[in-house]
Amino acid sequence: MEDEKPKDIDSLSPSERRRRIADLQTKLVQAAARGGVRVRKGPRRGENFTLMQALVKADFWLIWLSLLLGSGSGLTVIDNLGQMSQAAGFKDGHNFVSLTSIWNFLGRVGGGYFSENIVREHKYPRHIALALAQILMAAGHFLFAMAWPGTMYMGTFLVGLGYGTHWAIVPAAVSELFGVKHFGAMYNFLTVANPTGSLIFSGLIASSFYDYEAERQAQRRQSSASSSPQFLQGMGLLADGPLKCEGAVCFFVSSLIMSAFCVVGAGLSLVIVYRTKRVYSHLYRSVR
Repeated sequence: MEDEKPKDIDSLSPSERRRRIADLQTKLVQAAARGGVRVRKGPRRGENFTLMQALVKADFWLIWLSLLLGSGSGLTVIDNLGQMSQAAGFKDGHNFVSLTSIWNFLGRVGGGYFSENIVREHKYPRHIALALAQILMAAGHFLFAMAWPGTMYMGTFLVGLGYGTHWAIVPAAVSELFGVKHFGAMYNFLTVANPTGSLIFSGLIASSFYDYEAERQAQRRQSSASSSPQFLQGMGLLADGPLKCEGAVCFFVSSLIMSAFCVVGAGLSLVIVYRTKRVYSHLYRSVR
């Protein structure tokens, strides 16, 4: 409907004006009911969303799932570095924990700087940097699975760097796509992805395969070792003693699974890039 003022509108009586206004309002309602007028529901990407409004958007859940797969697998490595280093033949895993903390810090700084350069210089979604980080994490998990000489150092570097990159890019991307007015609520919801991913990868996958291989090794040792209770207790083979797994087999399958899921996370990040290209070109079109 055209929003034009009739030429004789000023000559109408007040009652006639009210009647015409009422007629126009009725026509607008009828047109909206038929679909002739688009009624905008909620904000657009780049504007301020509430948490409930963000939760019905596919982009928000894609970001959340990508974060779950990437940061969840990274947190699993951090939680299990002690057992992973012992299984690889290292007596002390504290060095790897310290190194991972350093790479985590560098990932946050470097990921933030790199992604900021992408959005401001190229007007492109910053999730392209997250996809690259998740590919690096997939390579790190693969190195853990192969357990080649020196892979513990390289694996912790790649996984720690990628893990830190998640927490530099994802909060910034959410604030750009869904606004900053209710950012606190959305950020706290995003952080749920971290323990959820750790529960899946560490609590269900990694621990299950580790315990399975540890029990197999314990049974093989018990069948060939002395039946002395003191000897078995020292080897950790009694029912109430701790089970330990040694060798690359302990985390082989779980590391390959996490590597595959990091590739899936990178794919989700690329989907986000495709869906938000226009939003970023609009947000940063005047930024030089």
